[in-house]
Amino acid sequence: MQSTRDKGLEGEEIAARFLKKSGYKILERNYRTKFGEIDIIAQKGKSIVFIEVKTRCSDDFGSPVEAVDNKKLTKLVNVASHYIQKNRFENNPIRFEVVSILKKQDRWSCEIIPVD
Repeated sequence: MQSTRDKGLEGEEIAARFLKKSGYKILERNYRTKFGEIDIIAQKGKSIVFIEVKTRCSDDFGSPVEAVDNKKLTKLVNVASHYIQKNRFENNPIRFEVVSILKKQDRWSCEIIPVD
């Protein structure tokens, strides 16, 4: 059985490939600060996109996106603010997304879900 960490790393790899195919340019992976971590920071057009990747091997306990709660979103916003200031992206539009990765019968499905 695959560990949670290994499953997460595999999901991030799948998400990165999926995002590239969808026209995103990956700027950072696993960007860490004292405030927390963002799985993937990408650019699509002029927008800087902060992406949380959630991977599940079943939906028995809910969809992957349901695991992103308000506490996690607050951390994402704090880390994103740090990244924006550090890299001088203040004039770029930004958005937050979740890439939901779900494995069913040895097939992975990916979905990009905007966070409002």
